[in-house]
Amino acid sequence: MKTALIPCIMALNRDNIDHEEDDPLLTNHPNQLMPSIEISIFNPKNLDSDVLNIDEMPSPRLFRTHLPYSKLPESIKNDNSSCKLVYITREPKDVFVSLWHFMNSISNAEPCPKMDEYFDSFCKGIHPFGPFHDHVLEYWNESLKKPEKILFLRYEEIKKDPKGQVKKLAEFLGRPFANEEELDNVLWRCSLERLRNLQVNKNGLEPSLGIPKIAYFRNGLVGDGKNSLKKEMQERLDQITREKFEGTGLDLQVI
Repeated sequence: MKTALIPCIMALNRDNIDHEEDDPLLTNHPNQLMPSIEISIFNPKNLDSDVLNIDEMPSPRLFRTHLPYSKLPESIKNDNSSCKLVYITREPKDVFVSLWHFMNSISNAEPCPKMDEYFDSFCKGIHPFGPFHDHVLEYWNESLKKPEKILFLRYEEIKKDPKGQVKKLAEFLGRPFANEEELDNVLWRCSLERLRNLQVNKNGLEPSLGIPKIAYFRNGLVGDGKNSLKKEMQERLDQITREKFEGTGLDLQVI
């Protein structure tokens, strides 16, 4: 999921890249280019250290967050704010499998619970940033009310039609592409294969959380949940998804 946000970086900053060596992704892990609201700005642990000063950042400013919509600062949600939100979600079974692998890849001190135990917790709504389905629904419902402020994207649609979805993203951000060549260049720079093979992402730790950089780049496949989960696990999560999303107009089934 994290790599799906990277086109935001390039869509907003592509005018500053005149030459290949100007590409900020060559020397920065993507998280360094998208400060986290809850980690880099409003983290209580940072109160006695250097806190990121938003006012000193050049515009346009780009941040990432896992916070549910209801927990976002009012200054972001306010209708008078020029802040725009891009929300990207994914088919729930794929979300769980991706999360499972990610948590295992960063658990150096203590091993993760067994997959069955972790899956049971996920289905019960135990998730780092609140129940997954509720998280998605908050943003979905708000995007229906305020489509000019919130762009709701599905990972599967980005994979199926990267050009169309990234073009939509750039237009939403007020930075439409001038031509197909410009769009193709951004897609290439943001491709998982390229990012995974950049030297800056192969070794070392991502600075804000101390997580191995390579942990953010696994396989990016659609349908991984079907390949990794037992049939009864798939059926259980599918049933929860149907019940949670019934009547909302939202469908997260794999395209």
